Amino acid sequence: MNKRTVAVMFGGQSSEHEVSCVSATTVISNINTNLFEVVIIGITKDGRWLKVSSVEDIKSGEWKNSKTTAIISPDATQKAVLLIEGNKVVTEKIDVVFPVLHGLYGEDGTVQGLLELAKIPYVGCGVVASGVSMDKLFTKIIVDTLGIRQANYVAVNKKELEQINKVIEKIEQKLDYPVFIKPSNAGSSRGVSKAHNRDELITGLRAAAEHDRKILVEETINGREIECAVLGGNEPKASGVGEIIAAADFYDYDAKYNNEASKTILSPDLPSSTVEKIRDYAVKIFKAVDGYGLSRVDFFVDKVTGDVIFNEINTLPGFTSISMYPMLWEAKGIGKPQLIDKLIQLAFARVAESGGEADGQ
Repeated sequence: MNKRTVAVMFGGQSSEHEVSCVSATTVISNINTNLFEVVIIGITKDGRWLKVSSVEDIKSGEWKNSKTTAIISPDATQKAVLLIEGNKVVTEKIDVVFPVLHGLYGEDGTVQGLLELAKIPYVGCGVVASGVSMDKLFTKIIVDTLGIRQANYVAVNKKELEQINKVIEKIEQKLDYPVFIKPSNAGSSRGVSKAHNRDELITGLRAAAEHDRKILVEETINGREIECAVLGGNEPKASGVGEIIAAADFYDYDAKYNNEASKTILSPDLPSSTVEKIRDYAVKIFKAVDGYGLSRVDFFVDKVTGDVIFNEINTLPGFTSISMYPMLWEAKGIGKPQLIDKLIQLAFARVAESGGEADGQ
């Protein structure tokens, strides 16, 4: 059987650039090289697309010194990456793309749109699912239609901050302190803060505005942070659940990636009915946003009432050593190599289902 070529994309211009680099090393190291040739494409923070030689170059950061530009052609007749060095251009055919890109300009439908134009199968959710799931405000609007409880919130536009007193009044009329402030489009808790008073709220709003023009201010939920992984196409399946024990006041970027006291617990002590409700909700939300391939769906379980409260959905969750998505499937007996192969096969399957020819065989 001839090997197919998978292009793994990583890095990107989002605030999650560094996390993407780590996730990519995990994905690349677990691709079945008996089945696939691997082409690695790194995107720098300033938006340069480069051919990368090895996982070792990603780990060392040497990849950013590559002299070869690597651009996926939008020309559907090519289905290729263009390798450019000086005046020399080489076309390398690719069969599927694994965009290990977190956050803006990667997880938000932009790269997915390019790959749709190029008619190249790709791992993960499509343009619509990626876009609405990346935008926390749109996700809330969709989940409202399902009757699943989520935190009360106030939406703020960056332009409104020019009249900050009106914004504060709008928020304080609906929500009590403390509140959480989040950019509508950001990941890994970038730009997220907790405000206990008006001064902290103003500071938090301005910090969030550095990441997006749309901002969400949410009520604080006194809850345990529970995550569930979803895998599949038209009949997606939910994993078990895992719990995040944050070392900080909340699970911000530093607590996730820099504080070793933060912990992830598989099979946390929860009533079986609560676990099943979370798994059911995770699949319902995944389907509602038109998800395909994979997502991690995050919830709170109220510490007093035990209510399940939706938090957010991530359509390209992390694949680092501390990432819950692969750990949840490993707990179900699906190791990283098998999981990654399944995700690639799902990319081919989606094309076949939509009338294309790619079936991954």
